[in-house]
Amino acid sequence: MKETLQETVEHLKNAGFDEPEIGIILGTGLGRFLDEVEIQQEVAYSDIPYFPTATVEFHSGKLVYGKLAGKTVVVMSGRFHLYEGYTPWEVTYGVRVMHQLGIKALLISNAAGAVNLSFNKGDLMVIEDHINLQGTSPLAFATVGEFGDRFADMLEPYSYEINSLLKEIAKKHKITLREGIYAGVLGPQLETRAEYRMLQILEVDAVGMSTVPEVIVAKHLNVPCTAISVITDECDPKHLAPIDIQEIIQIAGKAEPKMILLFKELIKII
Repeated sequence: MKETLQETVEHLKNAGFDEPEIGIILGTGLGRFLDEVEIQQEVAYSDIPYFPTATVEFHSGKLVYGKLAGKTVVVMSGRFHLYEGYTPWEVTYGVRVMHQLGIKALLISNAAGAVNLSFNKGDLMVIEDHINLQGTSPLAFATVGEFGDRFADMLEPYSYEINSLLKEIAKKHKITLREGIYAGVLGPQLETRAEYRMLQILEVDAVGMSTVPEVIVAKHLNVPCTAISVITDECDPKHLAPIDIQEIIQIAGKAEPKMILLFKELIKII
């Protein structure tokens, strides 16, 4: 594992990915973020040794390096999910690569469904904590001790300091920023009415199929991170409607400018 990771990192360093300060993972429907980056290098996942390849059609699958808000950033445009058949190691491989390249903080975005019925489509939610319902861990392998403490402390998986900065930025720019608990599920099927009721009992605010593995690995590697969910659908078990993936992408796109503003202003000060 270490050898393949090192080969990936060396390939990227040789391609000009030189000591990025901030790592960013873009979620479903949030690709316009790249328009804000002064791109210096980009490479398709398929051209990176040992890097997984995104299989979901609305994830573009490339790694981008450049400048944003005065900082050097590396951006994963397209992420990997357990529901695509990847192992937890593969799902989080990009986080390990960005850490080896030198990032000092990780910013994550995702599209999520609102379990908290006071949330609305198009809202943004900064994740304060999560519940892992994916049935696995990206740290559950024999040689994990070579990368960090096997029994990683999850007291503060999402940086309280960075989240506080985000809330201040949102207040300054009059952006409504919810705060809540995210449940990571396996997918790819959506939840049943009974499952949504269970999530409400667990006091979950939003649910999605990503983010949790990346955050666990970031914490394991001592990389401070934050994550923003774009609320793209409302999961009311009493009034459940069929899912429309195109509507989800559209809603994410409409909310994206607010998320871009929050991340840009955050990058300036961290």
